[in-house]
Formats: sequence, structure tokens, C-alpha cells
Amino acid sequence: MTVPPPAALRHIDGAVARAALTYPGLIDALRDAFAAGTIAAPLRGHYPMDDGAGATNIFLVMPAYQPGAYTGVKLVTVAPGNGARGLDSVIGLYVLFDGASGAPLLTVDGSALTVRRTPAASALAARYLARADAKTLLVVGAGNLAPHVVEAYRAVRPGLSRVLIWNRNADKARAVAAVTGAEAVEDLVTAVAGADIVSAITMSRTPLIRGEWLKPGCHVDLIGGFTPEMREADDAAIARARLFVDTREGALHEAGDLADPLRRGLISAADIAADLADLCAGRHPGRRDASDITLFKSVGTALEDLVAAAFLHRSLAP
Repeated sequence: MTVPPPAALRHIDGAVARAALTYPGLIDALRDAFAAGTIAAPLRGHYPMDDGAGATNIFLVMPAYQPGAYTGVKLVTVAPGNGARGLDSVIGLYVLFDGASGAPLLTVDGSALTVRRTPAASALAARYLARADAKTLLVVGAGNLAPHVVEAYRAVRPGLSRVLIWNRNADKARAVAAVTGAEAVEDLVTAVAGADIVSAITMSRTPLIRGEWLKPGCHVDLIGGFTPEMREADDAAIARARLFVDTREGALHEAGDLADPLRRGLISAADIAADLADLCAGRHPGRRDASDITLFKSVGTALEDLVAAAFLHRSLAP
């Protein structure tokens, strides 16, 4: 990465960050970073905390650095009770530093950074894993991420002619459909069975997507679960699919969709076909057959945050 010279420390608010973190530019930046392999991103610190009202928040600390370029850390809280407070469930701050001098360069609204970089990583995986002729995208979940997921997938699969939104709360599905030009659906079984791409963005602890519903050639993208207790897809879906992850270390330790069947001996670490670094560097071709069912599990990595913050810094440099 080329680092613009340090200037006065500035804060990038959510609206500016979301507008500047454009697809497919961010997707390409992530591709280049995963392929290069020069960013170190230790496993995030994961700290459950009582919110004082009977619920448990999770505080995450996510550092990453690229020698001679950038260093950064995301400080983020996942607060399930924030809906009742009128706040995003994922909220925080990112701080970017010059990797050579250590000078702070900018701070960024952490929620805005997360809602852009997370779908970008899934869309990047879909470049290699989803069928090129995919026509129907189903988004399972209607939270803050949903419109960004739709936008990111349209950037890498412009042939999508039908986008479906499902949510337990049908009113929320209709609200997302209205702002994305999608179609709200209430029958999850039929929607999954007809989808070429299924992207799940929930915090479910019980599987919503069942393997028996998946049609040949489907690509499944599991975004929401980020603890060992969370499951968005059942064992049959995991067993039917060829498995891919953003990072092996994170997905196998933190993602219940893989960590749970791994713990019970239903899969082994060797069943992970590739991670994003393998795909982007050309060490694995991704989808090999039109009838393959592929499954990408992401838990998020601090590499993605650093790339997004650096992308912002370069984009907004005077």
C-alpha cells in the first residue's frame, strides 16, 4: 500500500465512510490484500460484558498491521439490546495509524466500516464460488447489513435478476425490500430451494438453513454467526457443501456453523477446501463444477478492517 503523508488527525463519520467505501473498489482492495499476505491480524479479543439490564454485550478488540504501511485497531461492541435503545446492534470505533511513524491518521465510525467491509468479503468469495450465471439471491435477515449485502452482491454478480429478503419479522423484510428494490418473502423453505445464492446475516443460535432445501449449484454465504454457540445452517448443509472460510483460524475456533460439527467429529479441519487467501492468490480455483454446493463461512478478520480504513484514508486524502 502507498501511504499518503500524515495530516491532522480527523474523524470520518458514518455517512462519509459508507459513501466512500464503494463497491467494487473495496472488494478489489480486499482481494489484493488477501493475495499479498502481508497483513498480520491476530485473533480478536472477545470479552462478554453485562449490559446492566440483564443482557450480555460482547466487546471485541481487533488489531492488524502491515509493516511500513498501516496499523489499526477496531473497538466494537455487539449489543443485542440496542434495538430497543434505537441504536445499531454493532457499534464502535476504528483507529488507523501510520505503520512507519506510529502517527494516528484517522478515526472512523466502526459500524459504518463493518457494514461495508463485511459484505465486501462475502462478495469477494462469491467471485470464486457463486455460479457466474446466478440469477436469484436470497438474503436471510433484515438488519442493518442487509442493504449492503444486496449492493455488494450486485457488484460481483450483475446478472442477478431477483433479490429476495426473508426475516422472522415480515415488516422488517418489507422495509429492506423497499429500499433495495428486492422482494420480501415469508416462505423460507421455498425461497432457499429456488435461490442460486443464499446469504444469511442473523445472530441465530438455531439453524435456519437446512441442507435438504439447497439446490445443486447453490452458493451459501454465512455471515451472521461469530461465536461457537451461533448456527445459521444445519449439519446437513455443512455435510452437503464444499467448505470455504475467510480465515481458517478464526472460522474453526469462533464460528459455530463449523466449530460445532468439528467438535462433534462430523467434519475435520481437512474438509475446509480453501480460505480467502488461497482463493485470491490462485492456490485454489474455487467452484469447480456447476452442480457443486459451495458454502463460505466468515467470522470477520481485522485484515478487512485495516484494508477498509486504509482505502478510506487514500480515497479521502487531499
